[in-house]
Amino acid sequence: MRDWRAAMAALVAALSIPMLAAAAEDNPRTYAPAPTPPASAYDWTVTLGAEGREEPLFQGSSRERLRPYPIFAVRRYGTPEPFRGPRDGLDIALIDGGNYQIGPVGQFVWSQREKASSEAVHRLGNVPWAGEAGIFAQYWWVPWLRTRTEVRQGFNGHHGIVSDITTDAVVPVTPQWTLSGGPRLTLATTPALNPYFGITTAQSAISGLPIYDAKGGVRSYGAGTQARYLWTPQWTTHVFLEYERLSGEPAGSPIVTQRGSPDQVTIGFGVTHSFDIKTPW
Repeated sequence: MRDWRAAMAALVAALSIPMLAAAAEDNPRTYAPAPTPPASAYDWTVTLGAEGREEPLFQGSSRERLRPYPIFAVRRYGTPEPFRGPRDGLDIALIDGGNYQIGPVGQFVWSQREKASSEAVHRLGNVPWAGEAGIFAQYWWVPWLRTRTEVRQGFNGHHGIVSDITTDAVVPVTPQWTLSGGPRLTLATTPALNPYFGITTAQSAISGLPIYDAKGGVRSYGAGTQARYLWTPQWTTHVFLEYERLSGEPAGSPIVTQRGSPDQVTIGFGVTHSFDIKTPW
């Protein structure tokens, strides 16, 4: 119960105080106006894409691995394409108040340690893939400044709660180029941390690493930046850099201090394609 209260408190706090102020207020947050055929021509605009991320091999690792991720979004036809940050999960805005959106969100976490180069970490055993499902809420303080919080419940690989809090300044530099960036904070409960940073008695005996129990709290803090280029109203590409510094008990885990690093860097690149559809009803 205490972990739930902490996660919800983080949601309220994130939407109360902006963490970044930069750029000019006159810049709109939309990328480019979409062409406007007759209103009855289409109902929805679907965005599909793929992203490659050079990310830590496992949480706390000092080595990286390239992994693929999908991109999917749906919006009403004729509405501007919403901003998508590198840390955003797959979401649907069921409530859209103009400067705020709320809806369900999901994330996918790849299995961990199966390719670990350290024999000690490999002996800890693999952590299977995890899915995370929950709710997101975001608020645009001004047209160029967004704060977003996701609170997600894990399943399969872990069964804890993870909350990502991000703020991004979104600055259209030209009609094609959009730059964005800002601070990050991640909170997690004990069941969300122990599978990745904890070491049981049995694991200690097999690996030689000391027993460790990772309690919930602040998992990491950091910052990220992204550049996006609009080739046509349908095709876009983007690149990004995300830095996380493990904090609290995750940073003190022997997996990190003896076999990894608290500095976690992810470099990503992706492409998206948007198309319009009309529903038969």
